[in-house]
Amino acid sequence: MNRLSQFSALCATLMILSGCSTVTDMVTSNIPEGHSGRPSIVVSLRAQEAYLYRAGHRTASSRISSGREGYRTPVGRFQVIRKDEDHRSSVYGDYVDDSGRVVKANVDSRRDRKPPHSHFVGASMPYFIEFSPGYGLHQGYLPGVPASHGCIRMPYWKARQFYNAAHLGTLVVIKP
Repeated sequence: MNRLSQFSALCATLMILSGCSTVTDMVTSNIPEGHSGRPSIVVSLRAQEAYLYRAGHRTASSRISSGREGYRTPVGRFQVIRKDEDHRSSVYGDYVDDSGRVVKANVDSRRDRKPPHSHFVGASMPYFIEFSPGYGLHQGYLPGVPASHGCIRMPYWKARQFYNAAHLGTLVVIKP
């Protein structure tokens, strides 16, 4: 196969894969950043997008799913107060038995009664960046609309990218 044919095949493959947001997120989250400096995160709830800045230059963006009706994501200026790569919710999750079988799914541990012989397992929230007590950015399901209990869900690759860039004290601005 000559170079032109190889290049054409590569371009065709990339064009096909570029329609897949997971592949696009993976590729763009692993491109070295062109800017250095202090990071900051800006979230637009209206646009359902999050942006990572370094020294005032936007270096990454991500689709998000924020808090749904009744569980709104707080708006304002915050700072990262905690990071946890393997975080689990202390409120939302499942009741499971000793074998790990889900007895009652999608519970609020503050409101839903625990079935006999079960225990609570919090929902997985990888790459958790907490900016206000009980609120953070993390990897999660994106249905295309606000759907969380107030946190900001992101695709896996983007959550990891933002997690690796942020540090304690990083500015997080949540705009309506």
